[in-house]
Amino acid sequence: MDKKEYINRLNEQKKLQEMMSRDRYLLNFHLIPPSGWLNDPNGLCQFKGINHIYYQYTPFDATWGMKLWGHYTTEDWITYKEYEPFLFSDVKDDRDGVYSGSAFIKDDEIYFYYTGNVKYTDKKYDYISAGREQNTIMVRSKDGFTYDEKRTILKNSDYPNMSCHVRDPQIIERDGVFYMVLGARDLEDRGCVLIYSSKDLENWSYHMRIDSQEKFGYMWECPNLIEISGKMFLICCPQGVEQVGIDYANIYQCGYFPIDIDFEGKEYALGKFVELDRGFDIYAPQTFTDEKGRKILIGWMGLPDASYTNEETVKNGWQHALTLPRELKVKDGKIIQLPLEEFKKLRVEQENISTFENIELIFDFESCKEIELLLRESIKIIYRAGILTLNLEKCGLGRDERSVRLEKLESLNIFLDNSSIEIFVNSGEEVFTSRCYCEILENRVNLSGEYKLKEFKGYEIKKFEILK
Repeated sequence: MDKKEYINRLNEQKKLQEMMSRDRYLLNFHLIPPSGWLNDPNGLCQFKGINHIYYQYTPFDATWGMKLWGHYTTEDWITYKEYEPFLFSDVKDDRDGVYSGSAFIKDDEIYFYYTGNVKYTDKKYDYISAGREQNTIMVRSKDGFTYDEKRTILKNSDYPNMSCHVRDPQIIERDGVFYMVLGARDLEDRGCVLIYSSKDLENWSYHMRIDSQEKFGYMWECPNLIEISGKMFLICCPQGVEQVGIDYANIYQCGYFPIDIDFEGKEYALGKFVELDRGFDIYAPQTFTDEKGRKILIGWMGLPDASYTNEETVKNGWQHALTLPRELKVKDGKIIQLPLEEFKKLRVEQENISTFENIELIFDFESCKEIELLLRESIKIIYRAGILTLNLEKCGLGRDERSVRLEKLESLNIFLDNSSIEIFVNSGEEVFTSRCYCEILENRVNLSGEYKLKEFKGYEIKKFEILK
């Protein structure tokens, strides 16, 4: 879909937006699509004081369709501005969709890299070993709103012994050399990450491959190789990992490997995979470093190919959202996630929060052996025998339970929007992110069990302001 077609179809968007305006499940303090479908966050960066949030976007269909890059900006994480799509599908190497990618800032310019999708239809293909192109394309921008010509810098033939699934480029710099990280599926259906190197951000050559000693899924999507407090981590989304007890319960996983890597020597040591989030709706997280030096993560509040649905929003012309942005830190060698400090500005302290739909709850326990927390009329959070469980059986549209083991429960910080819940456990040690569709949106908070509270606070949360 090029820009001309997009403009010619804007009347379709208006109809969807009219449907959306009547939806009781619209989210108030999360970014949702202006209409249609939203998935992966893309191109996250802060440039000259402005945070740019691009995202996979299908404006005229709430289920699936041609992918563009939508665009929001914010300077304070409270007020946002909506723009027309940033990247359109308008060259032969991205004719079937502008897929996911990232941003890299160098010499007062933003370099954007993304996957251009091309799908052949001239005969039958398996679309794994043949039938599609995954072209890595670059554009440069001086402002985050306009860009120069598109340049295809890598094609299928540049990916050694790979299937047609190589995508989602991310760029890092080490000792004057630039490295591109790509998620991949090889010809033996083994998930891995490919790394390319460059001296000029435009000409790239194959450098090395990262994979696990034992096969861990058939595809690693959306890789982010990041450093936090001197420690390196490879965030990615492995597909094809079997569930083990309460672990790896989603159809596709979202997490990270601790990694020690020697880029020059092309050597690495990969640690055990850790799930970033235990909820039903989390995928394709992307990170960036802001001008304060914070490592910030935003994820897609959704999941591809899941058995559960969002039919309540689809019938009203939209689907999916972005998670609350989180600051990443390291504690005891593990990534912890914390809501951005800026969100405290959304709080309105209330004596009675039951009359409000959008709330933040903070439970700080002095001791806790066992609890059952009921929110609204059907969201249950249960801690028993060292396992914390989120139960959405009565309001999940197919979502049932997700759990995690805890040595102890010290705190819960819960953000409850009209149709989403994000639970930060033990100061971000664990997180649950999910959609939920309760019949009654007014909040009832009932806590029972064997516990002693040190502190409880409840706040109404104000809406994001979206400027158009």
